[in-house]
Amino acid sequence: MLVKINSAAILGLDAYQVEVEIDAQKRLPGQSIVGLPDASVKESRDRVRAAIENSGFQSPPGYFTINLAPADTRKEGPLYDLPIALGMLLVSEQIGAKNLDGAFMVGELSLDGRVRGVNGILSICLSLKKAGAKKILVSLENADEAALVEGIDIIPVGTLRGAAEYLSGAREIQPHKIDINALLPPEPEYGFDFADVKGQGHVKRALEVAAAGGHNVLLVGSPGSGKTMLARRIATIMPPLSLSEALEVTKLYSVTGLLDGRRVLVTSRPFRSPHHTTSNIGIIGGGRIPRPGEVSLAHHGVLFLDEFPEFERGVLEVLRQPLEDGQVTISRAHSTLTYPAQFMLVAAMNPCPCGNYMDPVKTCVCLPHQVQRYWSRLSGPLLDRIDLHIEVPRLKKEELSAQPDSEPSSLIRERVSRARRIQQERFKGSETCSNARLTPRQIREACRLETEAEELLKSAILHLQLSARAYDRILKVSRTIADLEGAANIGAKHVAEATQYRSLDRNPSKGGGI
Repeated sequence: MLVKINSAAILGLDAYQVEVEIDAQKRLPGQSIVGLPDASVKESRDRVRAAIENSGFQSPPGYFTINLAPADTRKEGPLYDLPIALGMLLVSEQIGAKNLDGAFMVGELSLDGRVRGVNGILSICLSLKKAGAKKILVSLENADEAALVEGIDIIPVGTLRGAAEYLSGAREIQPHKIDINALLPPEPEYGFDFADVKGQGHVKRALEVAAAGGHNVLLVGSPGSGKTMLARRIATIMPPLSLSEALEVTKLYSVTGLLDGRRVLVTSRPFRSPHHTTSNIGIIGGGRIPRPGEVSLAHHGVLFLDEFPEFERGVLEVLRQPLEDGQVTISRAHSTLTYPAQFMLVAAMNPCPCGNYMDPVKTCVCLPHQVQRYWSRLSGPLLDRIDLHIEVPRLKKEELSAQPDSEPSSLIRERVSRARRIQQERFKGSETCSNARLTPRQIREACRLETEAEELLKSAILHLQLSARAYDRILKVSRTIADLEGAANIGAKHVAEATQYRSLDRNPSKGGGI
């Protein structure tokens, strides 16, 4: 007897349909799983057998051949336990198939028959909905996440016995529903606030400009000047995630197993801060079956790289493609996958190896060639892709002893959100969502310079010897500054402010104007 059950598999961020075929033969008891299963799939034989017996069913007699189609794609993970177990019960005629038609199912089984959650359930439900699926059986643990997808019935099952009774029609289970809008808080909670930061008014202004346009930032300053403290608060002034953005981020975290049990939807901007010993694969993603890296986990959020020059040169250079394209493509022998990577890079570094170059308080002990070698770890093309170079000076004693009098993040976020809405209206109908992602054609159309601003920019090109990419960066930042003021055209003061954020172009070998 042959039984076919619909399931699914994850490939990158998307899923595809897998047909689980179970055939029983009158031979010595045993099981064989084919269809390119990995070790975790092969181990399901023992989990399924124990789960069936501990759920009050008889261990089906005979030899079972289990095929996972399509057979030319590698299958991994324990999500086939539930369809395999139900298929074996159907083949042995221990249960009926009243509700089998049009049903998909995924889930891991424990030895006592409980159904456990699996990673990537949101991607599975979204893909199955596009494929025309009507209902899917999932664990109680995955029910809320799966219910984020509207238009498909989510049937939560806690045990193999409960799933079998639903399939045979002996038990009725109502589809699980959830109010998606109720999951989005009116105000995101971060635990940090710009009101905690003392002084550094020009740095806060630069970070506001960066957040308003989604621009990449490099913070350069002595140890203890507040670089990390400022960087950790950038996400608090970025606009709240929209529902579509939240679903994109949640898919990434679901596939990688980073969703904790308390939340089913990521509602705040991601902030990723990998250590400088992180490898290429950790940053970009990869593995035998490519998984998302830090650049993708920071999608729609912030990727903070502290001690920027301490990262391996190769790690820094692989950032260039996602910084430019907003996505990363990983090619392996078995597959080529593309992950989104529209993040805001925030990097922090000292001005020299000892950290005291040009410091008014402490004396630098580095030799000139040591400072130059330190800065040479950052290539010109990489620095060109960073829009704002910001100097963070050490605070004076008076500033340290004074009470913080900064604006709270909520007020800054209002101005940033207003500027972002201007950009979204300007680029409606295109894939561009912020000034940092402007294409060359959009730069020509959106960055209209007043006469005085055009003359100032020509002078800056002449004196700073800007590259073509740096020239475009200044135009984009100028456009963002104008948006913060609600100006239609870019004026001279906008260009002047944007140009001062390119301090490394003045002397990149020694940290710009530091």
